[in-house]
Amino acid sequence: MGTEGGSWLRLRRHLAAPIDGASLVAFRVAFGLAMAANVLRYEAQGWVDELYVAPELAFPFLEGVERLPGPAMHGVFAVVLASALGIASGLAHRLFTAVFLVAFTYLELVDRTTYLNHYYLVSLLAALMLVMPLGRTGTLRKRRIGTLPRWCLWTLRMQLGLVYVFAGLAKLRGDWLLRAEPLHTWLRRYAHAPLVGPVMDDPWLAYAFSWAGLFFDLFVVFFLLRPRTRPLAYAAVVVFHAVTALLFPIGIFPWLMIVATPLFFEPGWPRRLWRGEAPQTVEQRTPLPLAALALLGVWFAVQLALPLRQHLHPGNACWHEQGYRFAWNVMVMEKTGMLELRVLDAEGRETRLAARELLSPLQQRMVPTQPDLVRELARQVRARFEAEGHPAPVEVRADAWASLNGRPSQRLIDPNVDLAHAGRPPAGWILPLAEATRR
Repeated sequence: MGTEGGSWLRLRRHLAAPIDGASLVAFRVAFGLAMAANVLRYEAQGWVDELYVAPELAFPFLEGVERLPGPAMHGVFAVVLASALGIASGLAHRLFTAVFLVAFTYLELVDRTTYLNHYYLVSLLAALMLVMPLGRTGTLRKRRIGTLPRWCLWTLRMQLGLVYVFAGLAKLRGDWLLRAEPLHTWLRRYAHAPLVGPVMDDPWLAYAFSWAGLFFDLFVVFFLLRPRTRPLAYAAVVVFHAVTALLFPIGIFPWLMIVATPLFFEPGWPRRLWRGEAPQTVEQRTPLPLAALALLGVWFAVQLALPLRQHLHPGNACWHEQGYRFAWNVMVMEKTGMLELRVLDAEGRETRLAARELLSPLQQRMVPTQPDLVRELARQVRARFEAEGHPAPVEVRADAWASLNGRPSQRLIDPNVDLAHAGRPPAGWILPLAEATRR
């Protein structure tokens, strides 16, 4: 017991020990500026209206999380912008971070059709930054940067490392390794591009990108942790994410990872840019409290469990999508779908509704391919029909077809099941994937 207790005490002292806070401050500034730029991009592209105001229907993650009227939704984005700039400034750090976390996470929860892996990561990073003392050093009023506890740096490193590793594990699929899908499908879209078009259509390039992406995600963290390989590994990070951003429209994720990954360098690396003096560090004799260590353990236990839960469901997770979200399934799926609903009231009258009659352009791409969203749409349609006076019970069946990673289109949902009254997935109404492939 004494040896075990001594080991835990040494760990707690090691995590509480002060380190140069320069890299953490640089990350805080870069994070805030990147999030502010993202808001400006949404407003400039008109995406706030297109994604959050114009759609008639919404598919929230949590019951009761509703969209606000149009001007108020723009107001939420303005709050995200202001709080992101506040995070970058370092002033009132916890206040600005808490406001940012609440407002940004609200935008995530209000509609599942807008879910993106990297926005989930943004919320996680903001939640971690909220409990870190990142505002007591490196503000606009105080240029000198002091020390911060070591656990802050290693917590952020571990969070980023889990993203990379789980993104690599998600690529250990037959589609990715043996069929080079979905990269082959995506690269073929550039077949008519000048100069590079013929190369983009060659299967060997898709295979090369697929295998390179697998090894990059699985191993880049370990190379970043080694001082000798760190510069080359970071160069690979920049090239990998820059190419990804150039070829595939996946938003801010590549740039977020480029500005966040320098956390793996030595804590004082930013001082080389302005040749500042390193802070004087005093040996920290107060260990990290046991409660704080326990909370960190719970946090990372959850971060390990969430990506693994998709394996509790039989079948291909890219097809049924149970446990698929929050699991770092980055760029492993190209899925298209078609959907028509058959609505039957108690008197036997039937109405057919195509997805385009009900959904916004983004929702038309997302809802038909995701069984839980099809079920939610069926429930909303039932409620609308009953409110309009159709005799209850109103049943809603789905004629839903989907194509996964180049496979022929096939039924996704049992057309004989009343989805308006069906249980939550996993359920028998999701049809299994037929594994016959196109090539």
